[in-house]
Amino acid sequence: MTQDLPTLYSFRRCPYAMRARLALAASGQSVALREVVLRDKPPEMIEVSPKATVPVLLLGDGSVLEESLDVMNWALSEADPEGWLDADRALIDKLVAQNDGPFKHHLDRYKYANRYDGAVAEEHRAEASKILSDLDARLAENDWLCGPRASFADYAILPFVRQFANTGRAWFDEQDWPHLRRWLERFLASDRFKAVMKKYPQWSAGDPEPTFPGG
Repeated sequence: MTQDLPTLYSFRRCPYAMRARLALAASGQSVALREVVLRDKPPEMIEVSPKATVPVLLLGDGSVLEESLDVMNWALSEADPEGWLDADRALIDKLVAQNDGPFKHHLDRYKYANRYDGAVAEEHRAEASKILSDLDARLAENDWLCGPRASFADYAILPFVRQFANTGRAWFDEQDWPHLRRWLERFLASDRFKAVMKKYPQWSAGDPEPTFPGG
């Protein structure tokens, strides 16, 4: 019964919510999914998390996780069958901090330049590209960012690289990032990606709550 499960407020295309769903799927931890439309957020979500951003995970004991990395860590603390946390934690933290800090700063100003006074999309694309070049160099040495196996870092970062690529796909595909593109395309073609990107209708109070993953 979904009423016995933690409740996840999510938005399908949000990269933060995407990486939370990826970790939940990898851990096998089931949740009751409430799909949110960002322009019409349900009052139930705002009540438990006034900052009103996704993802939000409401646990059975009433505690609330409001940050995607917290949701990922919680899910993997429950079960980590694929060993996402087995890689060098200092390296994971460094790569994720780079993604969530400078890369996300430039990604936002590249994708949504009109929302930021004085932002020039091409300049921010160029700055973000320096970080992607570093990732490409790292992926030249291994199939994944932290070694031969996928880790927390890969799945925390991939949704944001996907968003960057989709902002200007023709330009992205022209760049000399063969290893980065291989890494991204493998992710986009995976069953895991397809499973976490399943479409759900907007949730409102009283609506059915599908079980994720597998609902």
